[in-house]
Parts: sequence; C-alpha cells; structure tokens
Amino acid sequence: MKEIKQFDVVILGGGLAGVYTALNLSSDLHVGIFVKDEISKGSSNMAQGGIAAEVKFDPEKIKEHYEDTLRAGGYHNNIEATRILVAEAGENIENLIKLGVKFDKTSDGNLVTTLEGGHRSRRILHAGGDDTGNHVMQDLRKTLAKRKNVDVFENEMAIEILHNSNKALGVIVINKDNEEVYVLANKIIIATGGVGGIYKHTTNEKFACGDGIALAYRAGVKTSDMEFVQFHPTGFYEEDAVGKTFLISEAVRGEGAILRNINGERFMQKYDKERMELAPRDVVSQAINREMFDTWSDHVYLDITHKDKEFLTHRFPTIYNFLLSRGIDMSKDYIPVAPLEHFMCGGITTDVMGHTSMDNLYAVGECACTGVHGANRLASNSLLECIVFGSRVANEINQLAPTFGKVDVVLPDIKFTHELFNFRDIRQDIRDTMTKYVFIVRKEEGLKEAKKIIETHLNNLSKIQVFSRYYYETLNMCETAMLIINAALQRKESIGCHFRLN
Repeated sequence: MKEIKQFDVVILGGGLAGVYTALNLSSDLHVGIFVKDEISKGSSNMAQGGIAAEVKFDPEKIKEHYEDTLRAGGYHNNIEATRILVAEAGENIENLIKLGVKFDKTSDGNLVTTLEGGHRSRRILHAGGDDTGNHVMQDLRKTLAKRKNVDVFENEMAIEILHNSNKALGVIVINKDNEEVYVLANKIIIATGGVGGIYKHTTNEKFACGDGIALAYRAGVKTSDMEFVQFHPTGFYEEDAVGKTFLISEAVRGEGAILRNINGERFMQKYDKERMELAPRDVVSQAINREMFDTWSDHVYLDITHKDKEFLTHRFPTIYNFLLSRGIDMSKDYIPVAPLEHFMCGGITTDVMGHTSMDNLYAVGECACTGVHGANRLASNSLLECIVFGSRVANEINQLAPTFGKVDVVLPDIKFTHELFNFRDIRQDIRDTMTKYVFIVRKEEGLKEAKKIIETHLNNLSKIQVFSRYYYETLNMCETAMLIINAALQRKESIGCHFRLN
C-alpha cells in the first residue's frame, strides 16, 4: 500500500524563501514543508552580508536601488520584476521584524546599514554583524515552530512532480526511512535553492544540487538564464580544499577592504577605476581571475589592516574568529581569497507572481528566475527576492484558498530499483568538468567538451531509476549541469557573469 499525504500547500525547501512563504500563508491552510536535509542547514543560513532594502519610502533612493540592480545585471533584468523587488522591499522588512527578526540597531534604536559592491548607498541591513542569514533563519524558525497548521518533514526529498495536462497535483517523496510517499496538494511551491554542489568550490552546502530546477525540468517546466552562474570574488583560499568554502563577505570590501595580487599590489584600478573593489561581483571576479593568470597564482589577497581590531571584531565577529582559527588576524594580516561558485541567477522561469509554466506550481528564491538579477545579481538582493516574491505567492494562494479541495490523482506505476549503486565518481567528474570548463571564463571548445562528458553520465543514469536520494541528487546534478552548458553554448556574447573568450 503506497502512503499518501494530503495538504493544501506543499513547499519544497526550508530556507528563507520556503519558510517566509509558509509564515505568510493563512493559518487555515494545511502546509507541508519538505526539506531534503535538516531545516537548520542551507544557503540562507550562511548569508553573511545582509538584505538590501530601502526601508523608508524615499522615491529617489528606491529609484537608485532599481538602477543599481539593472546596472549590476547588465540591463538583462526583467523591468517589471525589478521595480517590484525594490518597491516592496520596505514592507517586507517590516513584516520580517513583526515575525521576530532582530536586525542590528544603533544605540538610539535605528537600523544599521552598510555598503556593498554595486550599491551607491548604504542600504544593506544586517543581523549579528556578519551572520545575517543565520540570525534571520533562527528567528523565523522559532516563529514557524508555533504555527500549528505547518508540518515540517526533514530528510525527505521530492524526486518527481505528479502532474496531468500541465497541472501539478503533488510530488513523489523519498522519506527518511527510504520509503515512497505520494504527497498531494492544491498548490506546490519549489524553494529548493541553488546549484553550488555541481562545482568543486562553492559557498553553498554540498547538497545544493539544483534539485528543484531538475525536478521541474523533468516535468517539462520552462527554465531560463541558466548560463548566469554568479561567482563570488572572495572565498577564503585554502590550498587543496574542496567543497563548501568559507565566504569573506562583500561587506568587508564595503567597509574599506582593498584587493591586492600575490605581489601585494592593488589592482582593481586596472579593471574598474570608478568603483574599484565595490564594482559588481562579475567585474571583480573576472578581474581577480585575470590577475591570478597574469601573476601565475591561484589566489589574491583582501587587505583591511588599516581598520583597527576593535572595529573588526565588532563588525565582523564571525569572519574574524574564523580567520583567527586559521592563524590569520585580519587586523594585521592579508586574507587569501579566490573566486568560487556562489549563486544561480537563472532557474525555473516565473512571472511576478511566482507562477511557473505549469498550473498550480510556483517557484521562489534562488531556484526561480524572476528576472530581477539579470545577468549578474546585485549584492544582498538574494534574500530580498525570497521575501518579496514569497509574500506575493502566499498572498495569491490565500485568495485562492476557498477553491481548494481534495486532490485526486492516478498514481504512476514507476519501476524503481533499490540496488546500492555508487555514484561518487560521476559526482566528482561533474564537479571537475564544471570547474574546468564552465567557470568564470568560458570557451566554445571547453563547453563542447563539458557537454560530451555530462551527456555520457546522463545516458548512463537514464538506464536505471534507483530509489535513493543519492541517485536523484546525482541525476539532478547532471541535468542542471547540462542546462547550464547548453545555455552557455547558445549565448555567444559576454554579459554579466557569463564571460566568453570565444
């Protein structure tokens, strides 16, 4: 007997996009949140910098935020979505505060703001100094725990969308006991995060495998802008380290840090004389990549030694203590850094209400492509995207709730194998291939070689259908990698974080 669960709304993912959307849904709705790992993990928890938002209604400042977002995105942005992002920022920050989020404040009670790359004004709100995501998520999870209408299922992974006539009806889930569960719902929201797990070095958790994007793709749902993978300029460099890498926040440059090459020479004036270290991430990452090539090195340095220790320990307690554990005192020593995978600007195509190309199916957060990021995300707009569009999705679902009823579906007869196959070598080869050929600088021949390698793995994986998280993660990595490669091959010109040499 197959287990069947019924909900009004199912949310896949427990980061800011998923949790905030759930908290804005009506308490009359039965909501199920399914999280592949533990809800305390994920990219939202690791967001150091903060949330970009003009909290006070100031038309000129809101316009400036809009213009900064377009400029950083190479003017590839969706205009309507970008206007919504900046215009609805303030009300959603207020809502976060009502939901229990405690942002850093001055002694007289005003919100503290900082500056980051690509911004012309100090509009980045933060919490815990440089530990914003962790603080925000801890506060929201406390509020979520009090919601009796929301059930959270950890270590349960959605592997296929149940659909009929382009209408989503539910998902097939592998539960924590490795059993098949059919989860039916009136509305399904994909909020599964990014793709960092398909690269050797990433700021994401290793389990960020593009799950939601691949899940939607297999169901015939449209994706867009998949070539725009953003690389963060300043991941902490450790020789031979692989996997999740500690991020040195953009806010460090916002507070005055400068970049130096391996010879100790400042170099950003050669690449962006106007904005220097505060240029958008695509510009800085590409500059560092060129500087490393020219100096035959694999890292550069971040220098904030001109700031005193008291300021640094108060403003960047997390970063300061991490570096100290590695024998680096950032008040005296240069910080070794190198670019690494950070954020997917593209994803599942949505409109400004979070609708995908399939009825009843929404996407929110990093896995979605609203178009607000264009060809390169402006710093600290990621958490903002989660709350602005999460709120919009929740508000629409609340209005549609009176039409909800029991979902009936003919359950598919999928023949799974339960054999213990080992996909470790495939996963490693995917990461090596993407890092070698589909990184900051891309060439036609390299992309074609990457496509050939990934196609081989996809063909092998398609011959079997193993009922395990391990198999589906590997399949998702392959399919997501292929979407990125194909999009990168199609776009011949360089724009934003997609840089083609030929």
